Amino acid sequence: MFSEKLPKENSHIVKKKYSSIKNRKFSLQKGGSKLIVEKHTHPGVFIVRGREDALCTKNLCIGQSVYGEKRIQVLKNNVNLIEEYRIWNPFRSKLAAAVLGGIDDLFLRPGMKVLYLGAANGTTVSHVSDILGKHGVVFAVEFSNRSGRDLLSMSQERNNIIPIIEDARYPQKYRVFMTMVDLIFSDVAQPDQTRILALNARYFLKTGGHFIITIKATCIDSVVDPNIIFTKEVQKLQKEDFRPIEQITLEPYERNHAMVLGKYYPKNWE
Repeated sequence: MFSEKLPKENSHIVKKKYSSIKNRKFSLQKGGSKLIVEKHTHPGVFIVRGREDALCTKNLCIGQSVYGEKRIQVLKNNVNLIEEYRIWNPFRSKLAAAVLGGIDDLFLRPGMKVLYLGAANGTTVSHVSDILGKHGVVFAVEFSNRSGRDLLSMSQERNNIIPIIEDARYPQKYRVFMTMVDLIFSDVAQPDQTRILALNARYFLKTGGHFIITIKATCIDSVVDPNIIFTKEVQKLQKEDFRPIEQITLEPYERNHAMVLGKYYPKNWE
């Protein structure tokens, strides 16, 4: 069943989803203060509790930051085994904004194969890399050569990232680098973003695979009410064989943005 979630006024979203979190781990910080890292309800996502709660992912490359984010080291099970977590900023990552907005399921699991359209400099890609782990793969497609250089640099340390410097409108140009994937994440911010997602799904998304698309209303029409645009885009998705399951606004982190998640069943599927 398709569900839509709207923002709540004065809601403390950060603390809303953490009631069923398990497995506390203690960290030693400068000055002797302690933080607690807890599992989130979404696999591969964690919460660090301190003066302020923060979202984080377990760093695949210990000792390295990707975009200057804060890192927290903890002692695993109170023994001398270090684990490191990277703070996941919802103002710099739409996926993090959706998590803090209370999304039911990210559909991301360790070991999955993911196609990421609109990878930019790799901020969110790096956290997806953390979630998928060393046995997963993220194919990161980005058109800009400048951003592509950042992706190439990051992929040298993160072996589960395969950067592809191409236009996502032409998936046939990079199909030689691809395999079938479990999920497509699309953040291209173009007027034809639904069409771009559909083209890539026909080439690479498994039947019954999942999709996530971020819709920026002002990229489609800066005059029309964003809610009308979101509704029309969902209808376009349905015509392209996508079955939306959930829609969530990204307020207050991103204005005039929504995220839609669901499954893909092409017409020839029985």
